[in-house]
Amino acid sequence: MRTLVINHPLVAHKVTRLRRTETSSATFRLLAEELVTLLAYEATDALRVEPVEITTPVAKTMGVEMATPLPIVVPILRAGMGMLNGMMKLMPTAEVGFLGMVRDETTLTATTYADRLPQDLRDRQVFVLDPMLATGGTLVAAIDLLLERGARDVTAICLLAAPEGVRRLEEAFADRDVEVTIVTAALDERLNEKGYIVPGLGDAGDRLYGSAE
Repeated sequence: MRTLVINHPLVAHKVTRLRRTETSSATFRLLAEELVTLLAYEATDALRVEPVEITTPVAKTMGVEMATPLPIVVPILRAGMGMLNGMMKLMPTAEVGFLGMVRDETTLTATTYADRLPQDLRDRQVFVLDPMLATGGTLVAAIDLLLERGARDVTAICLLAAPEGVRRLEEAFADRDVEVTIVTAALDERLNEKGYIVPGLGDAGDRLYGSAE
């Protein structure tokens, strides 16, 4: 397993604005979309392509297109939906699946409540969108489900990550014959007693969409 923390001035600038308490939901959504596009550029550096012959206005030449089967993008509901547009701007022809997972705030374990994914993911590159890698429970559960369906190349894109979550993924997948990559804009200090990332940015879902009581 590998972890990529993207060190770029624009990434750091957008993360700083995301963290601010006074950033509105509308601005937060825009920033998250822009940030994901920057992260996706790095996350797709090993995207599989195949040669194709094309004709320009001047001559025939060889180029490349995304290989088939096409990659699949999987936002984890609900907060992952706030990252989908930013990813699809970069890969508009990729397919999209959806995975609904909820974390028990007492046990911090994740359970699946919605699954709109192919049953067979063999030979598919999978890009998982999950804003916060905190305890790692949700992401481990999501990747386990993908691997059960045959995926062997999974990249998770996260806005922020905590060291505890990264360690949990390393423990879960380091010795398995799979390619698991974490791409994040920042590796924060730690988790607090409630399992929130510090300094973090709060609850990503609430920041994106508000808190409907």
